Amino acid sequence: MARRIIVCDGAELARLWSRIGAADNEELFWVPREEESRARPPGFRALPGGVSPDAFQKLNAKEDDGFALVSEDAPFVRAAVAAIVQSGPSGAPLLVLSDDLATDDLPEHPCLRRTGLRSLIRDDVDDEFDHLNNLQRVTSLRRVLGARQKIAILLQPDPDPDGIACGYALRVLLGRNRTTAPLVSFGEVTRPENRAMVSALGMEVRRISPEDLDEFDALALLDVQPPVFGESIAPRLRSIDVVVDHHPERSGYDALVKDIRTSYGATSSILTEYVRAAALELHPKLATALLYGIKTDTQLLGRETSAHDIDAFAYLHSEHSPALLRRIERPALPTRDLRALGRALTRSTVEEGVHLLVLGRVREDVIPQVADLALQAEGADWAVAAGFVGPDLVFSVRNVGHVRAAGDVVRAVVEGVGVGGGHRSMAKGIIPLKAFRKVYGGATHAVVRSALLQAFIAAIRREEIPRQDVAREES
Repeated sequence: MARRIIVCDGAELARLWSRIGAADNEELFWVPREEESRARPPGFRALPGGVSPDAFQKLNAKEDDGFALVSEDAPFVRAAVAAIVQSGPSGAPLLVLSDDLATDDLPEHPCLRRTGLRSLIRDDVDDEFDHLNNLQRVTSLRRVLGARQKIAILLQPDPDPDGIACGYALRVLLGRNRTTAPLVSFGEVTRPENRAMVSALGMEVRRISPEDLDEFDALALLDVQPPVFGESIAPRLRSIDVVVDHHPERSGYDALVKDIRTSYGATSSILTEYVRAAALELHPKLATALLYGIKTDTQLLGRETSAHDIDAFAYLHSEHSPALLRRIERPALPTRDLRALGRALTRSTVEEGVHLLVLGRVREDVIPQVADLALQAEGADWAVAAGFVGPDLVFSVRNVGHVRAAGDVVRAVVEGVGVGGGHRSMAKGIIPLKAFRKVYGGATHAVVRSALLQAFIAAIRREEIPRQDVAREES
């Protein structure tokens, strides 16, 4: 919000605002009451003409400016809102500060928020403007998507809890259902806890092809951006309606509404702020979904976490369902995959801070779960869990967070032989077994363990990745 225009009803409330303290981007105006002294309150200018369209027209308000109306008088507030609407942007964000007025006393407006007054301190005022800024985002979403017949809420392939929770929250914000706003993905939900989450919430993530997007008249991407889908699909996503994400911003596409917040640890934190700003009833299912989205993406507020994530988590915690959360977090693991983990643990070692586990042939969703577990080994700064999935070698990587970025390390390891990437402390790589055998001379457990261990140690040190030498040592 570029500028805050504060309008106080009378000198007493203007003096109260002065005691709260004004921020640098606030312009202070007061409307004198007839019975009051005309002495100007410190820091304030009189609003010439009172709360009239002409008076507000002279303020030259822009689209991203916000208004605060400080008053205990309903007619004053209604007149001010009407004048602001007539004088400038009809959807200007409005904050009403009053201890006496209730929501029913206020006029209809798509971006209006009410809060108390005399109990506020400066930090509270700043928080209320943050809520107002989020309400403005919600208003934009509703304006862009409200009249559309069928909205695709597109998540990343193999959607994770953060994306699923955000899709659920957006649907609630828009007042839609699974028919008019389905959650869709170009891949299946594979991890057991993610499938348990979808089942427990009574939701569905529909797998579609890029061509299926033609059946929708609106497209919203949550917790993902178009370039992630690769060159073959990204051209279909160059012009979309909504993108909300916390990952580093990518280029090459346009969106009518774009909200990228890289300082946040989870996109669920952004959607929580939307829900809070819109004053929606926070029922347990929605609270649990968003809480779990934050919990998984920040590893229970222990990784890449901001004050926004902590505030959102605290807001959700009092309303979530512990029983529902337990159902999501404790999915069953196949006995075969547990045996594979046991065998891998008997051969595991921590070398130069890298704990590597080779699981053999397992279900893909088991691999990142093992990587999470492997990072707990004594002396481990890095954990790598690898397994054979179909024709590929798939590995998940975790680190303690204060070392080289996991995504950069994985990209170095797979360069020229596979694909991969990720965040600072977690990443994923895929190497076709055919390419792996060509480079390393084989794909036995021993070759995979030796090759990956040397490759990761070299990548962490920013050294050249050894290739054929490893194959010769194992042959």
